[in-house]
Amino acid sequence: MISSNAKTIQKSFTEQAKNFETTSMNFTKQEYLEHMISYVKPQKTDTVLEVAAGTCICGRSLAPFVKNVTCLDMTTAMLAVGKGAAEKQGLLNMDFVQGDAEKLPFSDNSFDIVISRLAFHHFPNPKRCFSEMARVLKTDGKMVVIDMEAAEEALRNTEDDIETLRDPSHMRNLSKEEFTEMFRGSCLSITTMDCSELPVSLSAWLALTNTPAQIAADISKRFADEINSNYLTGFNPYEKNGEIYFNQRWLMMIGKKL
Repeated sequence: MISSNAKTIQKSFTEQAKNFETTSMNFTKQEYLEHMISYVKPQKTDTVLEVAAGTCICGRSLAPFVKNVTCLDMTTAMLAVGKGAAEKQGLLNMDFVQGDAEKLPFSDNSFDIVISRLAFHHFPNPKRCFSEMARVLKTDGKMVVIDMEAAEEALRNTEDDIETLRDPSHMRNLSKEEFTEMFRGSCLSITTMDCSELPVSLSAWLALTNTPAQIAADISKRFADEINSNYLTGFNPYEKNGEIYFNQRWLMMIGKKL
C-alpha cells in the first residue's frame, strides 16, 4: 500500500516528467550538482540509493564515482526519463526501482550513501521516510538530504499555501531545526549543513507544473504585489530582465550513521 499522497504525486510528476530537466529551471544546474559531489566525497566502492529520485539527477551525477546507484521513485514516467538519460550517458552501473519512500524494498544496512533531493516537502510523513532511509544506510554511511528550507515562521503557512496552489502534491517545507531533529533522532551525526540560494523564474516555475491559468495569474499577482507593496508571500520575489524571480533556499545536510 502506497502513501496517502501517492496519487497526487504520481499525477503531478507524470505531467512534469517531460520538461523536468528543462534548462529554464535550476533543478538540474550542473554547478550545484558538482557542489553536492564535493561535499559527499563518493568513493569507488560505494553503493548509493537515491530516494524519490525523479529523473535520477543526483544518481546520474554520482554514478561515475561509485560502484552502483539504485534510483527509487513511485512515478514510472520520471524513472523512464532518468533511465533514458543514463543510457545516453553510458552509465551502466544504475538500477531503477518503482517504490514508496515510506516502505523501502531493501534490507537493513544495504547502502553506503542514501540521498534524497527536493522530495521531503512532498512526503505526508517525512519522519517515516527519513527513518526508512536511515534503516537501509550502513553504519558509518552517509545520509544526504537536499530540500527547500521553510520560510521564517510567520510566513511558513503562506509560503506552503502558494506552493500547494502551484503543485497540489506539495505538503510542507521543513525548517533546518526539523531536519536536524530527524538526523539526531536516527542517530546520525551531522557533518555538513550547507545553505544555497538558487534563482528561479516565476514563469518557468509555474509552467513546469502546468499550473492552471487562473491559479498562475493569482500567484503572479501575489508576487507582483509583494514587489510593489508590503504584501508578503515568503518568497521574497524581485524583478530581473523584466521578469519576476525569486530565490529558492536549498538546504543540504549530510549525516554519518553511528
